Amino acid sequence: MIRDITLGQYYAGESLIHRLDPRVKIIATLLFIVELFIVNNFIGFAVCAAALAVYVKVSKVPLSFILRGLKPILLIIIFTFCLNIFMIDGRIIWQLGFLKITVEGLLTAVFMGIRLVLLIIGSSLLTLTTKPISLTDGIERLLGPLARIGVPTHEIAMMMSIALRFIPTLLEETDKIMKAQQARGADFESGNLLARAKSLIPILVPLFVSAFRIAQDLAMAMEARCYRGGKGRTRMHEMRFRGNDYAALMILVLFLGVTIFMRMQLPSVL
Repeated sequence: MIRDITLGQYYAGESLIHRLDPRVKIIATLLFIVELFIVNNFIGFAVCAAALAVYVKVSKVPLSFILRGLKPILLIIIFTFCLNIFMIDGRIIWQLGFLKITVEGLLTAVFMGIRLVLLIIGSSLLTLTTKPISLTDGIERLLGPLARIGVPTHEIAMMMSIALRFIPTLLEETDKIMKAQQARGADFESGNLLARAKSLIPILVPLFVSAFRIAQDLAMAMEARCYRGGKGRTRMHEMRFRGNDYAALMILVLFLGVTIFMRMQLPSVL
């Protein structure tokens, strides 16, 4: 289950999406999230899913690898689905005691479930197709105007990049600790919810120790390379928009216009 988490991982490739400017991909991800909340009908979701499928095809990231990232949050998706299907009033389809399923609740549950799945897949593609250092530079450049009013944009971008980069590292460390504890007879599966929560304590303590050790090693490595923050820092490769980047931005603006048009013209399901 832990190894199925793909957030923060980079899938190496030479596709057109991989070669796009990281700023374009960050803007694309933000716009896609906005569009998912603009859409208020299933036709709009179908258009968003089709656009996402084209994006995945062009990126050449295996669909199975992307869908694997949905497994760890499957419980959250199911919980959200059940919460909506049983808690919304309307025309009753089925009822047993205080539990009831309504037409409005069923539509809302399916609607929210699709939105959540598309949101996770679209967001994960940003890190899957962008190197951590490129992602840091892209965030810093996009936040550049805020630096004029004293906002530490380089430090913010660095912290966000480090946080994403070390998610897979910490997950791998957690997996090693769990296997070591299981080899010593630890049981993480049996018992009620409280017993399972208590069984995680032998994992959390060494995990925190390992996280502090990794952070100290990273800090020492950065100091050994004379890292002193973003002030006066230069880059070997400066980011510049190319023809493909401008074309991608035009497609993003066009797609945003399409989603706004569909919201205005098509009836809402909620």
